[in-house]
Amino acid sequence: MHAQNQTPKTLALFDFDGTLYTDDSFTGFIFYALKKRHILRRGIRLLPWIQAYYLKLYPAHAMRPKLYGNMFKDSDAEEILQLAQDYAQQLVFKFNPKLLQQLRQHQQLGHEIALVSASLDLYLKPVCTYLNIDLLCSEVEIKAGKITGFYQTPDCSNAQKKLRILEKYRLEDYAEIYAYGNSEEDQEMLSLAHQRYLEGQDQQLPKINLPSDSMTY
Repeated sequence: MHAQNQTPKTLALFDFDGTLYTDDSFTGFIFYALKKRHILRRGIRLLPWIQAYYLKLYPAHAMRPKLYGNMFKDSDAEEILQLAQDYAQQLVFKFNPKLLQQLRQHQQLGHEIALVSASLDLYLKPVCTYLNIDLLCSEVEIKAGKITGFYQTPDCSNAQKKLRILEKYRLEDYAEIYAYGNSEEDQEMLSLAHQRYLEGQDQQLPKINLPSDSMTY
């Protein structure tokens, strides 16, 4: 129940890769930040897992941390963070126009917005600063000026998306919740929403209700 004199709040949750962003930012960052020789040398070690992943025998939520660790372990943190900042400036030019417009419409109405992604905080933090929205994502560990190759948090996909959302937000405080995704990894997040959209499957974006439309729940 919402107090009669309290304006109902709205929450909008956006996946990143394949949803707000049109491509794969995780793999893209590897090729942006690292030399091809380094990628090849480190990638050879991962061939069995890479093959299993493409055969759908090894899940994406396990592949991402393994790939990240092998590629970035012991890298200079300051250098990687600067590359991530530069990379983020490129990402904003490849947003899905219709979903960016939807996000901006939520902002214009004063809705709370969060990016919820399995991709990395290294470059998603500056993206969210640019968009002026909250961020829930896979967070990486930095110690003594080095990238350790480990995550600080579990890979933010599937049930982890739902868990991270529930940790940050009291959903009962929101009169309406929107969620935007593009894959099976977003289903747990989508299950929390009153209005949901799956890119590549749904034809129409949800109609964003004005405050007067959502006074009763």
